[in-house]
Amino acid sequence: MHHILIIEDDKTIREGLCHLLEKNDFKVSEANSVEQAIENLDIDALDVIITDLRLPGKPGTDLIRMTPTPVLVLTTYTSQRSATDSLNRSPADSINIGTVDYISLPFDQDEIFTAINRVLSENIKEKKRACLNPRPTEKPIAGMSGKCPAMAEMFRRIRKIAQTNSPVLIQGESGTGKELVAQALHEGSTRKDASLISINCAAIPKNLIESELFGHEKDAFPGATSTRQGMVEAANNGTLFLDEIGELPLEAQARLLRVIEEQEIRKVGSVQSQKVDIRLVAATCKDLKQFVEEGLFREDLFYRINVMPLQIPPLRERGVDIIELADKKLSLCCERLNVPQKTFSANAIQVITTYPWPGNVRELENAIERAVIMTEHETIPMDLLGLDVELVRIDQPAPANSPDANTAKENGTQGNNDTQTEELSLKDYFQRFVLEHQNQLNETELAKKLGISRKCLWERRQRFNIPRKKNTA
Repeated sequence: MHHILIIEDDKTIREGLCHLLEKNDFKVSEANSVEQAIENLDIDALDVIITDLRLPGKPGTDLIRMTPTPVLVLTTYTSQRSATDSLNRSPADSINIGTVDYISLPFDQDEIFTAINRVLSENIKEKKRACLNPRPTEKPIAGMSGKCPAMAEMFRRIRKIAQTNSPVLIQGESGTGKELVAQALHEGSTRKDASLISINCAAIPKNLIESELFGHEKDAFPGATSTRQGMVEAANNGTLFLDEIGELPLEAQARLLRVIEEQEIRKVGSVQSQKVDIRLVAATCKDLKQFVEEGLFREDLFYRINVMPLQIPPLRERGVDIIELADKKLSLCCERLNVPQKTFSANAIQVITTYPWPGNVRELENAIERAVIMTEHETIPMDLLGLDVELVRIDQPAPANSPDANTAKENGTQGNNDTQTEELSLKDYFQRFVLEHQNQLNETELAKKLGISRKCLWERRQRFNIPRKKNTA
């Protein structure tokens, strides 16, 4: 059944159209403004939108630029010229072609059905979707995976930045894979045949950091029994990766700044400088701007290393990537431990997709390895993941009969009836939560409570056949 939205502030016209379309076996939603439609409906999921030209707030033609859904504009003959002129001034003229018809008021039934059938039969929605939202074509980089827009954009930037010699600052939470990004930058550069030297600045004692980075001469300090090459020199003609650069002492920061600006180093205890040719890639999970304000990081160094910033999205913001990544890690873990392949239970999937993963991919890998080692069955239950289910991204305390409460009972917490509920499948959990909360929350708020995107919420509604609340305009 095709789903049509009618946006019209005149109640008589709106109700007349609704009655006509419902009588002809269309599913119909209604709204009295563009803003109300956007707030209460996923307009991208509709088949056709019929809208008045002049509405309170945004005009109906604004929808043409906002959604791939075909738009039919209700207009009088005299106002049709202004609507056409408005669209012709749009920067997206190529998108508008063939995606809009005008229906004159008072409307004619045959005209309406002719227009609806035309846009449905010509597959206009998919053509416009391709123009408005081209699918990311970026392939994952080695060692990383992901299909969400944020990861696709990151892969695109990595491939482009890798071809330059500019310093790169990789920012991301602990466990997001900053070293993998550094490796990808090196492998995609003209320096790939030289060395990639990686240093964790937080793991080297502060009194040895300068010696490790820049090397030292014999007798430069007690214990320096021979001349030693530093990591910067070892990275000559290659890439130097400084992980947790925010942990560098201020003295070492000053010397690193000179390396970047002058491309030369001087060993500890030496009076001679020597030229080096390195590409610097730095990484941090800290807020370096805050460090600069607190006097813990040199401002001039910050701006020198922040030429090409790269932000790695945390796992909790990667949508459907989470469960796909979990399946991949599970398969690799079983292969590495030489055990039969396992699968996740429905409740394990439920927790994996809603847990905030403060340790990101590293925490996911550890949870999966722990579960594979401990399980005695083919299916991995939720409890063996060892995750704190209280951290799942449902912000408010769960009512006694909500899915969250049932999850707690499932893990040993007794409810008011002091009995344990049966195990919920992912479909049951999602369906019960949505149906219980959709009368109080709009789609954006509902998606936020579930810790997923609006698009993901819509896709799960379709997959599990969960209807929206009936919209009342």
